[in-house]
Amino acid sequence: MSDEHELPEHAARNREHWDEMAAGYVSAGERQWGATEASWGIWNIPESELHLLDGVEGLDAIELGCGTAYVSAWLARRGARPVGIDNSPNQLDTARRLQHAHGLEFPLLLGNAEHVPYPDASFDFAISEYGACLWADPYVWVAEAARLLRPGGRLVFLTNGYLLMLCAPDDEDEPATDRLLRSSFGMHRFEWPDDPSVEFHLAHGDWVRVLRANGFEVEDLIELQAPGDATSNAMFVSPQWAQRWPSEEVWIARKRG
Repeated sequence: MSDEHELPEHAARNREHWDEMAAGYVSAGERQWGATEASWGIWNIPESELHLLDGVEGLDAIELGCGTAYVSAWLARRGARPVGIDNSPNQLDTARRLQHAHGLEFPLLLGNAEHVPYPDASFDFAISEYGACLWADPYVWVAEAARLLRPGGRLVFLTNGYLLMLCAPDDEDEPATDRLLRSSFGMHRFEWPDDPSVEFHLAHGDWVRVLRANGFEVEDLIELQAPGDATSNAMFVSPQWAQRWPSEEVWIARKRG
């Protein structure tokens, strides 16, 4: 299935960016599809510690910004009925190849997670790991997630930590510092020098407000700490930094009945 909506400017830029980047994420996708246990974020924190997929058996689920769709694969293996949507055709090519290799079938849609071609109240569970929660406008995709979820449905998303974004230099080749480099007020759209992509980051208070404005109750905010034996696979943050301050955070919210 292809997307029918004209892409907004940021989504068009991000599609081009991720089509170019997709080849570099094939091996990570293969590793995660083949993993015996789900693990999360850049530090690969085990699902047994975070329990983000507890209770998904029998649920209709959607992964918003699925990339190579390994999270959807984890959902399928736990008995959920996942749908993946992603903005990058090349990422979805990898996802479909891995579906075939692992004998798992579930719908994969090309499209912008700000406009999902499913009716209202189609899903019980929505999840995004560095997908829509990073690359789509939160004032649009959160409203879309609320539309897609049934009353009582759960939303889980993992993205860069709020404090990390305050300490991240404009030069993406430089890791986060121990100094505040930008204001926390007015955080929203981030563009980096020499990088065509567009990211979105909010302060914690703004996340709470946008979630509540769209009918969600926040159940938890998990600020992730890098394990003591972590080695960096991200040029923007060191393990030492992430052992002192949260480089990643997980939001868990439930749609009011």
